Amino acid sequence: MSLSEPIIRLAAKGDGVTASGRHVSGAVPGDVVDEGGAITPGPHHIAPACRHFATCGGCQLQHADDTVLADFVQDRVVNSAKGQGLEPEDLLPVHLSPPHTRRRAGLHGLRTARGAVLGYREGGSHRVVDLAECPVLHPALAALIAPLRKFVAAHGPKGMVGIDLTLADQGVEANLTNFPLEGLGPTEAALDFARDHALARLTIDQGYGPETLWEPEPVTVTLSGVPVSLPPGAFLQATQDAEVRMAADAAAWLGDARIVADLFAGLGTFAFALREGRKVLGVEAERAAHLACKTAGARTGGSVLALHRDLFRSPLQPEELNRFDAVLLDPPRAGARAQVAEIAASSLKRVVYVSCNPSSWARDAATLVEAGFRLTKLRPVGQFRWSTHVELVSLFIRP
Repeated sequence: MSLSEPIIRLAAKGDGVTASGRHVSGAVPGDVVDEGGAITPGPHHIAPACRHFATCGGCQLQHADDTVLADFVQDRVVNSAKGQGLEPEDLLPVHLSPPHTRRRAGLHGLRTARGAVLGYREGGSHRVVDLAECPVLHPALAALIAPLRKFVAAHGPKGMVGIDLTLADQGVEANLTNFPLEGLGPTEAALDFARDHALARLTIDQGYGPETLWEPEPVTVTLSGVPVSLPPGAFLQATQDAEVRMAADAAAWLGDARIVADLFAGLGTFAFALREGRKVLGVEAERAAHLACKTAGARTGGSVLALHRDLFRSPLQPEELNRFDAVLLDPPRAGARAQVAEIAASSLKRVVYVSCNPSSWARDAATLVEAGFRLTKLRPVGQFRWSTHVELVSLFIRP
C-alpha cells in the first residue's frame, strides 16, 4: 500500500500540509510526498526565481506559482476571520505585488578577510547571505547591492552593519547603522559613494539616530499626487502598487463620508488618498512623520490636517470620534485594541481597517462586530511577494 500523500494547503509559515496533518518543507499544494519525505512536484510547483532561495531568509514561497500564492494570502486572512467567527459579505480578489517592486529593504553587511558579504540573514540565523541578485527588489535598490558590498569591504567596521534602503522621488535613500566614519578619508569616501551612485540621501546612524551626510535636495515621497517630506527611516508601504490598491479601496469604501479621521496616519499615505471631496485628520504619534504630514497637508488647501497623538496611550474618545463621518485605521502589527474599543463605544457607522497582521486584525474586528458592525468588504493583500507576511484592507458598517 502506498503511503504517498498529496499536499492540500500551505501552513502559516509556508510548509506544505497533507490531509493527515503532516508538514513538509518545500512542498506546495498539488505536490505528492512519500513516506520518506521525497516530493514529487505537482502543477503548481515552479522553479524559484532566485539562486539564493532556501538559504536566504527573505522569501519562503518562491517555489509556488501565483495561484498558490494568492490562495495562501487569502487563506491566511479568511482563516483569521473565521477564528473569530467572522465571515465577510464580500471577499474581493487578492492583490499580489509583482516581482521587482519592493521599494524598501533592510540589508546587513559584514567586512571579511576576503572583502565583504552583504544581503539578508539566513532563515533562523545571524549569518548573512551574500546576495548576487534579488528579484523582489525594485531595480534601483538591487543595483546598489554590489557597490555597497565594495564600500563595506573598504570602509566597514569589524562588526555587522545595517543598511536600510528606501526608494524616494529623488532616488534611493541609504541609512547605514553601526557604521562609524572615523577620519576625513572614510567620510570623503562616503560622500563620493553617494555622489557617484546618485543617492537621494545618505545617513549614518552611530547609535544616536540617523545623521544626514548627503542630501543634495530635500527628499520626498509622492503620496496620491502630494510630495511629502520623507524623514530618514520613515515607514512606507512596501510596494507602490499595493499602496495604490489599498488607498483606492479605502477611498471608494468611505463613500459619501465628508469628515474622516486617519488613525496611525504615518506620513499620510491614506490621508492624502482620501482628501478629494473630504476633510481628513491624520493622527500620528511619531513626531517626524506627523510633521511631514502636517507640512504637506498645509499645501492641500486645508483638506488634510494633522494631529500629534499617541493612540496607544491616548486613543480618541467616543465624543471625539463622533465628530467624524468615518474613520480609517492602519495600526502597527500589534493592532489597535484600545482605539477599537473606543470606536465600538462611539456612534461611528463606517470604519476602514488596514492591517499588516491578520491575527490582531481579527481580534479587533470581533470587537467591532460585537458592537453591531458588519464585515462588509475584505481584500487580502500580498505585497511581500514570496514571503509569509500577509496584509489586508477591510470595511465595517453598522446601521
